[in-house]
Amino acid sequence: MLEHDVIIVGGGLAGCRAAVEIARTDSGLNVAVVAKTHPIRSHSVAAQGGIAATLKNVDADDNWEAHAFDTVKGSDYLADQDAVEILAREAPDAIIDLEHMGVLFSRLPDGRIAQRAFGGHSQRRTCYAADKTGHAILHELVNNLRRYGITIYDEWYVMQLIVEDAQAKGIVMYRLLDGQIEVVRAKAVMVATGGYGRAFNTTSNDYASTGDGLAMAALAGIPLEDMEFVQFHPTGLYPVGVLISEAVRGEGAYLINSQGDRFMAAYAPSKMELAPRDITSRAIAREIAAGRGINVDGSAGGPFVHLDVRHLGKEKIMSRIPFAWEESHRLVGIDAVHQPIPVRPTIHYSMGGIPTNTSGQVRSSSSGLIDGLFAAGEAACVSVHGANRLGSNSLLECVVYGKITGAAIARFVSNRKLPQLDDRPYLQAAGQQIQSLLALSGNMRIQPLRQALQDCMTEYCGVFRTQEVMQAGLAKLQELQQQYQQIYLDDKGKLWNTEIVEALELRSLLVVAQLILTSALHRQESRGAHYREDYPQREDANFLKHTLAYYSPAGIEIDYLPVQITMFEPQERKY
Repeated sequence: MLEHDVIIVGGGLAGCRAAVEIARTDSGLNVAVVAKTHPIRSHSVAAQGGIAATLKNVDADDNWEAHAFDTVKGSDYLADQDAVEILAREAPDAIIDLEHMGVLFSRLPDGRIAQRAFGGHSQRRTCYAADKTGHAILHELVNNLRRYGITIYDEWYVMQLIVEDAQAKGIVMYRLLDGQIEVVRAKAVMVATGGYGRAFNTTSNDYASTGDGLAMAALAGIPLEDMEFVQFHPTGLYPVGVLISEAVRGEGAYLINSQGDRFMAAYAPSKMELAPRDITSRAIAREIAAGRGINVDGSAGGPFVHLDVRHLGKEKIMSRIPFAWEESHRLVGIDAVHQPIPVRPTIHYSMGGIPTNTSGQVRSSSSGLIDGLFAAGEAACVSVHGANRLGSNSLLECVVYGKITGAAIARFVSNRKLPQLDDRPYLQAAGQQIQSLLALSGNMRIQPLRQALQDCMTEYCGVFRTQEVMQAGLAKLQELQQQYQQIYLDDKGKLWNTEIVEALELRSLLVVAQLILTSALHRQESRGAHYREDYPQREDANFLKHTLAYYSPAGIEIDYLPVQITMFEPQERKY
């Protein structure tokens, strides 16, 4: 059995920032990070647009209160305002800290960190590194893992979270290289595994974003919070779904329909293209549904709209948003200097996740905590995003709450002993699980079943939802769950058997999908990214509360958690 003081599952921004903070707080602690890819290949590296903070380098009258209000309004008043206050207050220091680590932010002519406009923000407060901000930050954090001597288990898949008597004691993990299974015992476990975009068929997320950490928590009896709130990013590159960053609109791009109109004037006249993502995504979907989308030949009635940057000029495009140009050119042959970019909404972000308090401690219920278990980043739900995340707040959440959670973990483990743990039943169960997968002799390959799941979620849990449609989706998911027993694996070996990992990931996606759809079905209102055509109004009287969904094979139970309202009373949300 392997032993560490702290084991962190996930090598992205939140996990790495927490690891660095633990090492800074107490250099004597034995900290390890485990990830199914190398940390430098975590999905955080794909974050483009920027990270919000009231540095006041461009708008001198900005302040943390304005940042907090924009975030709460953007969340459709479902964000916990105590958590939002921490996020906004800590943001400037978090940016300076990253700069001191060596992050290469873009600069103003006088050398200060540059800041740009972003959707839903009232001021220009988004710091950036061209349109490769996540890349710039993650590289420096991974360098700091090396600097502080943190152990890295890369290309290990975590199969199970070990929780006994409401105490987290470790994890079970599987090495992709040779199929070796290990139990890791630890005083504290942190989950920072990111989102689940691969539950849908068109997503900006990478192939590793399969909700493993969320499913692992759910299978350990931990509720998941606000899973119905799935963010569609308005500008996914058609037809591939990868992201065209909000930074492009922040730099002044136009959204154009088949009639040549900047149609956001009809939906959010004061913000136009920089309206929050839920509003902009619905606007694009409505334009397409009304026949004002565009076809590849330029005719009306097609499946996308245009994102036009031609008026910005080549120099600005190549210096401020080079990655958007590169992706458009490489993937669909569009030269954005001379041609508009075809876009439509794509699954992007999970507002919900593993419920935590503002110290990163995981909740076992609306009132209890799991001893020794922590979470942060997109896998967690401290609820700074509520029903809709504002762009450039996600990297900020990872950095701010990664740091806070790391400091809390360091304090938590300082005088604790390693927990009592018998690893034999866990090793035996994991080995049997792998053997049973290898022994499956069904007639279905993994890929068609995964595709059916992704198609199901996209069709039955999309931008617009109704009870009838979602109930049909849940029935379809039950069928797919049964078909999981009918898969077979071609590769029966142990060396780099990617089919085993794909089968385990598919199990995660099936769990997460059921939690999303069930949570959505129970929320009979429209709020943020969750839009019910049969309940088109926000309903504060009955649903100004967080959903807690408990998974079991027998069915999903729903409970609720109050929203923390400390600064801003809910009001109608207009832009």
